[in-house]
Amino acid sequence: MINASNIHKSFGNVEVLKGVDLHIKKGEIACIVGSSGAGKSTLLQIIGTLEKADKGCISINNQDVTSLNSKQLASFRNTQIGFIFQFHHLLPEFTALENICIPAYIAGVSQKEAEEKAMELLEYMNLTDRKDHKPSMLSGGEQQRIAVARALINNPSIVLADEPSGNLDSQSAKELHELFFKLRDKTNQTFVIVTHNPQLAEMADTTYKMKDGLIIFDKN
Repeated sequence: MINASNIHKSFGNVEVLKGVDLHIKKGEIACIVGSSGAGKSTLLQIIGTLEKADKGCISINNQDVTSLNSKQLASFRNTQIGFIFQFHHLLPEFTALENICIPAYIAGVSQKEAEEKAMELLEYMNLTDRKDHKPSMLSGGEQQRIAVARALINNPSIVLADEPSGNLDSQSAKELHELFFKLRDKTNQTFVIVTHNPQLAEMADTTYKMKDGLIIFDKN
């Protein structure tokens, strides 16, 4: 599903990634761990086509993304990749239902179809009664589950998450982690998660440890 070979990335004079190789199978939940500054988030952003590598190749679902232009990349991201961040980035003026629908609208899906899919996701996450609530009326765990639903609305092949439980209490974090595995078992989507949470890393199918811009080992 994801093949990254010899990925290099520098910002100014700072070399952040120094030749990373990463191979993740379809339906796998992979965690990337390591200390701050190891290059985890940069690698995730490059896999997600939000950043361009200075050198190296990335193939996602048999598509060489390094050969796509900006417009093609935007379309690829919208339909093939779902993003979940540490901060949920929900738009405060919109309801939970409306926030979930936004990527579908961008993809050209009709309002009726988008709302039907969003309601399915809300029901799956036990948040149907929160559909008309704005983010300020939701708990931290509820906000992050809405962000997960938003990431899933276009049925992406891959879900990328950067410290998704970093701002949650331990119970909400546990529930979110369990949700990822339930979703994987239901949809066979591939999850790549950057985390400092040892419990989540232990649950993953594969854990990659990064240090100083390189993957120093992986554990299956």
